[in-house]
Formats: sequence, structure tokens, C-alpha cells
Amino acid sequence: MAPVPVRRFGRTELPMPVLSLGGMRFQQSWSDLPADRISAESQANLRRILEHAVALGFHHVETARHYGSSERQLGALLQQVRDPQRILQTKVPPQADAAAFEAELATSLERLGVDRVDLLAIHGLNLPEHLEHTLRPGGCLEVVRRWQAEGRVGSVGFSTHGPLPLILEAIESDAFDYVNLHWYYIRQDNRPAVEAATAHDMGVFVISPTDKGGHLHSPSARLLELCTPLHPILFNDLFCLTAPGVHTISVGAARAEDLDRHMQAVALLPEAGALLPPIQGRLEQARLEALGADWLGSWERGLPDWQDTPGQINLPVLLWLHNLLQAWDLQSYARARYGLLGAGSHWFPGANADALDHGVSEADLRRALAASPWAERIPALLRQLRQVVGGAPQQRLSQGG
Repeated sequence: MAPVPVRRFGRTELPMPVLSLGGMRFQQSWSDLPADRISAESQANLRRILEHAVALGFHHVETARHYGSSERQLGALLQQVRDPQRILQTKVPPQADAAAFEAELATSLERLGVDRVDLLAIHGLNLPEHLEHTLRPGGCLEVVRRWQAEGRVGSVGFSTHGPLPLILEAIESDAFDYVNLHWYYIRQDNRPAVEAATAHDMGVFVISPTDKGGHLHSPSARLLELCTPLHPILFNDLFCLTAPGVHTISVGAARAEDLDRHMQAVALLPEAGALLPPIQGRLEQARLEALGADWLGSWERGLPDWQDTPGQINLPVLLWLHNLLQAWDLQSYARARYGLLGAGSHWFPGANADALDHGVSEADLRRALAASPWAERIPALLRQLRQVVGGAPQQRLSQGG
């Protein structure tokens, strides 16, 4: 099997493999466990993952300060499973107190057992104040610049679940060398951010395309049918990796064999031009038949921001989930996203539709929807969505993705 090919990662000049090993699934716990509580079994599993990754050419490994025990477990094995080409990345969230941010950064390197990381991302620029904490005089980026001058940090980027205008503002600051963001087949609204990053010669890393891209590890029968002859993971990998401006996509591995299907996508890259269009045609036709041209052309028009909606109901996200359900039957994904609304803080802002008829009246909601051509229909759609995927709220496991 040919190794993972590399691409120049923007102005970092690093030879970035098109597949990156994500560190959000291999850890034993979402708590930052002490070393004596990490099991030999968990470490043996991670060793197998690292050894397989090195053999396949997954030379980029990325983790984060708040991925539970991920950094500590990884740090215990980096010197045992050597890789002369390894590109090591971690991510640390911004803070109003730059000294607190620096303490977190120091903890990350201590957990990893290294004196330097090749890539450091400011983790979760999701709100305007996060960017302000980072860029202001005396802020987090000044700490990073000092660490860079001391040779302890290579290139600096940011990761984000934030709205497109904020992502574009961060890119236009020209303070960052790369960006970790969400962009894949079911969510293409960040395409202008990819284009802006390209204009600034920034590296572009796509976050969690398999999980956040639709729970493709457990696809619906409908999606499997529409993506034939490819598995949905392969289709989405090819879609991302053939997109202009994208350099690498994250492969979150819980087991060594999780890497193998993505290697199949790499092998199919030369055939992507022939494989993708028929599948995209079927997916779009299914969406059109399920939802209708009128809805698809105007469903987003006039929707208020979640902050301006009674009960802070996040209408754009909920109606997007409705579309995914109707077109491709992404029930597992829609259920998880629905449950996170209201429980995920700034990572998944706004609330789900549980408050409709329970504190938020239909009349209140319709008044907020005055600019929408679908104001009369939307309340019923929300009730239908709630009935199909509602239930116990989901707890966000960490600051991640």
C-alpha cells in the first residue's frame, strides 16, 4: 500500500500528509487522568494505532489540552514509537488571562513530554471575545510569539466551530498560519473561509469529516445506497481532498484498523473525477425530491439568529437537521446534534426545539419568523424534528473537534 501523499501546508511550509491522525478518540478517558490510572490495555491500543499510522504515512498527529488523557497517553509513547517525519500539533483554548493560557500551554508540552510542538492551534475561536483575548496587546498570541522565538512552538493556527464572519475576521487578521475548520459534503457553508485562507497562504485542516460529517462510521441505509459504489466515508474523503485549498483531513482513530478505510480513499484519488459526480448527482436529486426546489431555494431566508429567537431556538441548525433527515435519513447524526443544542455552550450555541409549546408559543415563534417565507410551516417542522430525534440532551465531552 502506497504511503499517504503530502501537500505543502500553506506558509508553514510543512509537508502535510493528506490524512492526519486525530487524537480525540484513542484516549482512555475524557478526564485528564494521572499516569497511574491509565491502563496497560489502553496504552497497548494506542501503540498499535501509532505504529500503524507511522507505517501508513500518517506523519501528522494532532491532539488538544482538553482531550482528556490524550496528551498524556500520547506523550508516553512518542519516544517509543519514533517517526522522524512526525508533525506534532496540540491545541490550547484562549483565555482572558494570558498567564493562565501560558500555564495551559506549558501543561500541554509537559503531558506530551516534548520541548517543542510543530503546530499550535488556539483552540475554539468561537466567539468574538475569544479572538479579542488572542489578538489584543498582552494577549494569548503574544505568549505564542515568545514561545516561537524561544523555539518551543513552530507555526500557529486556530481551530473553530464559530460563525463564518468570525472565521473570516480571524483569517483576515493575518495572524495565523493555518486553520482547523468544519467543511465537508453535508456542511459547505465555510467554503468562503477556505478560499480566504488560500488567499492568505494558510494551511487548511478539515476537522472530523467522518463523525461531524454525518456519523459516516454508522451510515443510514439510504446514504449507503446513494453513495454506491463507495462507502460514504470514502465519498466524503474524496470530496474533501479534491476541493481546492484543503490540505488534510482528520482521521480520528479508536483502533488501528480505523485508518485503513481512509487509505482506500487515498488510493482512489486519481479516479475521483469519475467517481464523485454520479454520487453527487444522486444525493442532490434525493434532496430535491424529498424537500422540493422552493424549500431548498429559500429555507434559510429571513431566519433570525438564535440570540434573537424566543427561547434562543437555533432555527438555522434545526432546519438544516430537518433537511438532512428528509433527504438522506441521517437520524443518528441529527439526534446527536439536536441533543447538543442547549448543552454544548459556545461549541454548539443556541437551543433545540424542546421549548416550543413549553414556554415558547407558536405565536411568539411566528413573530420572530416574520421575514421568512416559511413562517407558517416551520413550527410544524420543528415539532416533527423533535418527535423523531428529541430525547435526552447530549453532553459535550470536551472542548474538541
